[in-house]
Amino acid sequence: MKKKSVFKKFLYSQKVAPYVFIAPFVVTFLVFFAYSICSMIIMSFQKVAGANTTFVGLDNYKILSNAVFIKSLKNSIFYTIVTCLLMIPIPMVLAAMLNSKHMRGKAAFRSILFIPALTSVVVAGVVFRLMFGELEGSFMNQVVGAFGMEPLIWLRKPTTVWIALFLLCLWRWTGVNMMYYLSGLQQIPEDLYESASIDGATSMQQLRYITIPLLKPTTIYVLTISIFGGMAMFSESYMLFNGNKSPNNVGTTLVGLLYRMGFEQNNLGIASAIGVTFLVIVLVINMIQLKVNGTFGKGE
Repeated sequence: MKKKSVFKKFLYSQKVAPYVFIAPFVVTFLVFFAYSICSMIIMSFQKVAGANTTFVGLDNYKILSNAVFIKSLKNSIFYTIVTCLLMIPIPMVLAAMLNSKHMRGKAAFRSILFIPALTSVVVAGVVFRLMFGELEGSFMNQVVGAFGMEPLIWLRKPTTVWIALFLLCLWRWTGVNMMYYLSGLQQIPEDLYESASIDGATSMQQLRYITIPLLKPTTIYVLTISIFGGMAMFSESYMLFNGNKSPNNVGTTLVGLLYRMGFEQNNLGIASAIGVTFLVIVLVINMIQLKVNGTFGKGE
């Protein structure tokens, strides 16, 4: 009994309790992230054949000069840039509309816009693949047909492939980013808007000088996760093309190439080299944008 009470006293002490609460996160981080990253870096310098590994130096990194890698990198960067340009202003405007006192049916619109985020990417990809089908009766061909245009082969041309991917991204994630912005808007004191109205500020001036500046922390967060999400895009492309192959690699991304090398061609060394490169690129891009936004190194 004495040992039990000592243990209980130790567990409930103010000094120990914080470490008990953070222990699950620390263990999870070390096992599933730190260990995985270290293993990936080591494997990027090896040729892995089952249980046998051979040190090959920088040979795996020769993939960085491969034409397919360069194209997949360009695809990932282009997708990230465009989705960031779409997924910040559109959710912000929608959140401002839902936060307005004059908006009716807020709960219904909020639910409708958020439901796509709860939809499986498998279901979303299949639905969009059918929508952008080659047949004349597919949804998008019926839409363009209404304007007198001939049916298009949507998933074989770069321009139309990107249209499909961007629409899929907008459909799935607009509601999520909108909720972030809605939460940020609700933290802005109403007194600021009332004072601005008394001083004669228009709605656009209030948006420019009050709303957007005070939403900067939310925007930085949304931008950060959007950069990672854009660079890590794979499932949407995989489901849209019903596999990891697209015409002339128009839909191949860095993660898609990593999957191809690691799981389809069983070359874990090259896949690890791509993974390390991907990690460095994402870290550098996010560090730059955080530095530009005044978040990184702010305390210096």
